[in-house]
Amino acid sequence: MRFIHTADWHLGRILFNVHLTEDQAYILDRFVELVREARPDFVAIAGDVYDRAVPPREAVELLDDVLERIVLGLGVPVVLIAGNHDSPERLGFASRLLTGQGLHVAGTLSPEPPKVVFHDAHGPVHVYALPYAEPPVVRERLGFEDIDGHEAALRALADRVRSGHPDGVRSVLLAHAFVAGGEGCESERPLSIGGAGAVSPECLAGFDYVALGHLHRPQVMGGTLRYSGSLLKYSFSEAEHHKAVLVAEMAADGSCTAEPVSLAPRRDLRRIEGTLAEVLARAPEDTAREDYLMVSLLDREPILNVMDKLREAYPNVLHVERPWSLAAGDVRGVTGDHRRLSESDLFAAFFSQVAGEELTGDQRRAFETVLEDLLRRDPDILA
Repeated sequence: MRFIHTADWHLGRILFNVHLTEDQAYILDRFVELVREARPDFVAIAGDVYDRAVPPREAVELLDDVLERIVLGLGVPVVLIAGNHDSPERLGFASRLLTGQGLHVAGTLSPEPPKVVFHDAHGPVHVYALPYAEPPVVRERLGFEDIDGHEAALRALADRVRSGHPDGVRSVLLAHAFVAGGEGCESERPLSIGGAGAVSPECLAGFDYVALGHLHRPQVMGGTLRYSGSLLKYSFSEAEHHKAVLVAEMAADGSCTAEPVSLAPRRDLRRIEGTLAEVLARAPEDTAREDYLMVSLLDREPILNVMDKLREAYPNVLHVERPWSLAAGDVRGVTGDHRRLSESDLFAAFFSQVAGEELTGDQRRAFETVLEDLLRRDPDILA
């Protein structure tokens, strides 16, 4: 049996005040083409379909269009679960009606684990859909008073699935969770404070393939557990990620292989560095000037209108950082009451804070010479 595993579309995402809907529509066109070419038995979408609980109209329309093209246009069923960014009720609206069309949505948590059965030449494959749910919700819906955290909640949900699964039948589980040992990034919303949302891989043992969502880097967790990763890069911490969707093949004995397939984005998300002059000089030879960029400028002197200058060469610069600057709040060189310091000492403290190094003797003397010249011209300049 063949199926495609994807997750974390985050439709409606905004990155540095840029709405990414057009970029998401572009990559989803490539995704629909992959479904057309691969002809899978089903598509698994493991949560965080939207970026927020109340998505913008454009995001809802985009999801509607893509699912219609896959389910109705190509005749490929879709199994979809809610993630921690989604509103379970909104995502699951009319899910019982849509099931008859081949769109299986698990939004709100159900006491009876949702199951979809597919068949191939080797028999049935049971696909179980576990939407993301906070521990109090699991405690209420399942009636287990001793559930006090994400690990216990997910284990209880998986136990329910395992207890009803027939022996010898192949299985796929969709879940949205932070499995301990997984590598995260900046664009993921923590499931809880202090790492308490992490769950052990053993919670999800016993299934032939576990299609996970939440972590944005593609990765394998313990053999049968796989994160497909996000569809696009959603933070500059992901600049070096290789985004993909997984095309999985399940054999008669339940063993699976999963091939990552990269989809070319409309614009990549990259980091470049150098002095302003170096960055601008390289621009004419850069064939991807339309990419979304973070520019790390190595100039030490202040630069006026730096964003305007960069965007003349790279129109989609989103952020500029000055790595030699001190972190905000790290003030060095000023002790006691700054009003009692000389102008030279104040400048030395300012230089240390901005440049991250101490003022040399020659630099201090140069400052004092300039200041003396200014005071001769205008004795009230410091008044």
